[in-house]
Amino acid sequence: MTRPDPRQNAATSAALSGAVDLSSLKARADANRQQADSPSSAGQPGGGQPGASVIEVTESSFQADVVERSMQVPVVVDLWADWCQPCKQLSPILERLAGEANGAWVLAKVDVDANPRIAQVFGVQSIPMVVAIAGGQPVDAFQGALPEPQIQQWLTSLLDAMREKLPGISAAENAAPAAEEPEEEPEDSRFTEAEAAIERGDYAAAEAAYQNILAAEPANEQAKAALAQVQFAGRALAHDPSVLARADADPGDVDAQLAAAEIEVAGQRVEEAFDRLIAAIRQLAGDDRDRVREHLVGLFELFPADDPRVATARRNLASALF
Repeated sequence: MTRPDPRQNAATSAALSGAVDLSSLKARADANRQQADSPSSAGQPGGGQPGASVIEVTESSFQADVVERSMQVPVVVDLWADWCQPCKQLSPILERLAGEANGAWVLAKVDVDANPRIAQVFGVQSIPMVVAIAGGQPVDAFQGALPEPQIQQWLTSLLDAMREKLPGISAAENAAPAAEEPEEEPEDSRFTEAEAAIERGDYAAAEAAYQNILAAEPANEQAKAALAQVQFAGRALAHDPSVLARADADPGDVDAQLAAAEIEVAGQRVEEAFDRLIAAIRQLAGDDRDRVREHLVGLFELFPADDPRVATARRNLASALF
């Protein structure tokens, strides 16, 4: 039996009233995880012969190939490097989806080592980093090698948002193909152990169970997502609700802003939490700004990639950063 993506509703149903509701971790699945690091995707990013839908971009060609082209069709910029192992998982997926999109969007590949000025423009802190450009401006972004179903959802959300704004976007059927129906898998007793711990409110035991799974299977996406939810629950329970007033009184108190945002997410005030951290990013600089940005991206991971609140917040984040 397949298991759910714990992000489907765990974070949004959490209520900070003495206990955080993570009951959705026990629900059964409607999506089957796909692992990106298959032997066929282990080659060099950018290797092979890119077609019209996949282009190699340099500092000298960036204006024409990305900015100007984005006036007609969304351009998805893949920032990668030869030494980056997650890039070698993500890039082949993006290249294939771009080829299957029939011109609905263009993939622009940027080697950050060879083109450091482009990396600087985007404020790259870690790779892989993927930025969507439309109308000459960044409109959305994500970091890390997401599973293919999440990438498909992200692309679909992007194209739906851009379809009325750019004339070159094809109909929805030309976007990323829908994921295949999941196949049933045998019940995994390791997850059952973790879910039983959640049911009795023992988040420490649940966290340990998920960590044991990841120790044996570092690429297990279900365990990663569930662990993030459990760790979030532990942090949310530990916060003093009075930190909200402290954060409102002092926008420069980074610790208070991060704690207040987590309380708001746990209290189902998701948009308020995202807006709080984006406002802090606009005001802060240096390490404090990076810390808030990383925390916000971590909160995004508590939700499905197609959650409209996350899509909006990602666009606002891109605007705040660039």
